[in-house]
Amino acid sequence: MTDWDAIAAAIGSATRQPFRLSGQTAIGSGWINQAYHLDGQDGRRFFIKLNSADKAGMFSAEVAGLSEIAATQTIRVPQPIAHGVAGKQSYLVLEHLALSSRGDAELLGEQLAAMHRCTSSRFGFAQDNFIGATPQPNAWKSEWIDFWRERRLGFQLRLAAQNGYGGQLQRLGEKLLDALPAFFESYTPQPSLLHGDLWGGNHAYLPDGTPVIFDPATYYGDRECDLAMTELFGGYSADFYAAYRAAYPLDAGYATRRELYNLYHILNHANLFCGGYARQAEQMMQRLLASGLQQH
Repeated sequence: MTDWDAIAAAIGSATRQPFRLSGQTAIGSGWINQAYHLDGQDGRRFFIKLNSADKAGMFSAEVAGLSEIAATQTIRVPQPIAHGVAGKQSYLVLEHLALSSRGDAELLGEQLAAMHRCTSSRFGFAQDNFIGATPQPNAWKSEWIDFWRERRLGFQLRLAAQNGYGGQLQRLGEKLLDALPAFFESYTPQPSLLHGDLWGGNHAYLPDGTPVIFDPATYYGDRECDLAMTELFGGYSADFYAAYRAAYPLDAGYATRRELYNLYHILNHANLFCGGYARQAEQMMQRLLASGLQQH
């Protein structure tokens, strides 16, 4: 049972205005969390995610990511209101936004480019977070190749080994980790602020067309990672890509590195969902190794 009274009290404390719940409505939940609209007797409405109490760290990490993006004042994100544990459940309360799938795609491209111009001196983030339900380690590294090798591909490959994916996947993975420098011989990434999980389901628009991004897996990394993921599951609109490239042109080698960066997400899908993702990852690694050899 959800302790709605405790959550309502947390909202009241966070907003410094007593919140008396008039009702809650379950909405289309994702595969990780339950989701609700909470309505107050004073007409206020909030969006809330629920999970088991042991998943509270996922919500605190999400708040950190949303806050980091919001601080740049480049692109809209939902404002975190409160998060914590109530009884046997963890919760995250966000401002309620009326979102739709249609809006100003050009502005989304321009604003994402502006966010990517917000940089750090190192690669990583102040805390670890999650990519889907998988832990995502973000300990700082000064070199991008080291970060991608150890914190991203290497981590997923080790997790895959624990999940029973050995043999060809691990052999190809080891070769690819050794070959990483070949993809960066004429390109030096900057530590840009990334959304980190920018597939099509993690952006929408306000009624006036303003873009909104949400459900981040934030860290400072190569901005090509965000662009690559927008292309992984269907892609964004042509207007988005044209506006992004006009605001912040991409390096010519992006087309090759796109697969290198999306391999991380395919490995994560193999670890989360099994199915054919492990085979897809092997095929991607074979293509990457072939392209890396062609550059020499």
